[in-house]
Amino acid sequence: MDIRKTAEQIVEAVGGKENIGAATHCVTRLRFALNDESLVNKEKLEDVDAVKGSFSTNGQFQVVIGQGLVDKVYNELVEAAGIGKATKEDIKNAAEKKLNPLQRAVKTLADIFIPILPAIVTAGLLMGINNILTGQGIFYEGKSFVDVNTAWKDLADIINVIANTAFAFLPGLIGWSAVKKFGGNPLLGIVLGLMLVHPSLLNAWDYGKALEAGKVPHWNLFGLQIEKIGYQGQVLPVLLASYVLAKIEVFLNRRVPDAFKLLIVAPAALLVTGFLSFIVIGPITFGLANFLTDGLVSIFDNFAALGGLIYGGLYALLVVTGMHHTFLAVDLQLIGSKGGTFLWPMLALSNIAQGSAALAMMFITKDEKVKGLSFTSAVSAYLGITEPALFGVNLRFRYPFICAIIGSAIAGVILTINSVRASSIGVGGVPGFLSIFPDKWAPFFIGMAIAVVVPFVLTYLFAKVKKAK
Repeated sequence: MDIRKTAEQIVEAVGGKENIGAATHCVTRLRFALNDESLVNKEKLEDVDAVKGSFSTNGQFQVVIGQGLVDKVYNELVEAAGIGKATKEDIKNAAEKKLNPLQRAVKTLADIFIPILPAIVTAGLLMGINNILTGQGIFYEGKSFVDVNTAWKDLADIINVIANTAFAFLPGLIGWSAVKKFGGNPLLGIVLGLMLVHPSLLNAWDYGKALEAGKVPHWNLFGLQIEKIGYQGQVLPVLLASYVLAKIEVFLNRRVPDAFKLLIVAPAALLVTGFLSFIVIGPITFGLANFLTDGLVSIFDNFAALGGLIYGGLYALLVVTGMHHTFLAVDLQLIGSKGGTFLWPMLALSNIAQGSAALAMMFITKDEKVKGLSFTSAVSAYLGITEPALFGVNLRFRYPFICAIIGSAIAGVILTINSVRASSIGVGGVPGFLSIFPDKWAPFFIGMAIAVVVPFVLTYLFAKVKKAK
């Protein structure tokens, strides 16, 4: 492959070097901040051998190249376009200027939660291993593996401690990422998050029992009674507190002389935010978060089939718009306050459905490039990464995308009417069963079978009918 020629073809296809505001790359994709995306010639772009797909999200136009090759193409592209190398932050800042308020809010949540996702997914996978070892009825009737093989009990306990750490100290992770996003010192964000789950506070999971017993501990602040509770598993309190902390820190940094910053800025910002968190932010957002999660749970409890049909079917559309990142916060809130999430299992099957539709295209198309892309993107989707299948194959031909949505919606109904829940967030594909509570594996695997078979068959039959006509 002529890397230089490939780079020049991509530059021409995205509207020429005059249309490129900035460009960078990640592990597999070129990322552009384009001046006018309407100038992109998608057909010409997809004809380039190295290009495996393209899509636009959050103001960025992204071109899928593949791991390893993307570095070489990018280096040649920078020279061919006569632009300087940019960082991901440069691209994000350039792209953000074109977003409307809703898109900016979604992007803000994505920028906060995506950096902590590796820790959350890792914890989810480890919790899945613990579920297999401790789940009753998986290997033995009415007993768990560790009940019968007691020598493994402590091993399972250690795995559980390692896995639960990310969730037990979730506000610390969110605080680090959120304060960094809002322009403050991320180390103060960690302290803020850990402060909200300090061991001396009443554990949030015990709050309900303490409230019923009338034994909620209080601080007496000059006559003001403040509940002495922590915010384990909560998302909203630390998000809002992080915003306040960052803004106070930025405000003080602009006004306090350099000689006194170390003594004044961080202590004052953390102290003020801490008092506000326990007096105002925490109680209000804690109540709001519980109200929202109770409402969501109530809807799915009373209209389970409809909820599964809508969320299972529409999740892929959320991925296309980039709004799926907002539901990561909802999943974490459900796990923290309700002990499990019924939304994430549908995500896992939606990924599989998109992969199955893409796989069907491998048997339909005669284009060798599309065949190869269909297979590799299907494998990627089965392992939890759907963008290549979505943007490289399914949306390109449209009907595979629709067939995948139908399969995902049916699978979603199966999950919700059987109250399938995940104990954590894991890999959103075939390995997703590790995050599902073991007593719900049977309906989850039925849903998985539907997500594999229905999109594949529908896509294949539709293509045959279309070809016959």
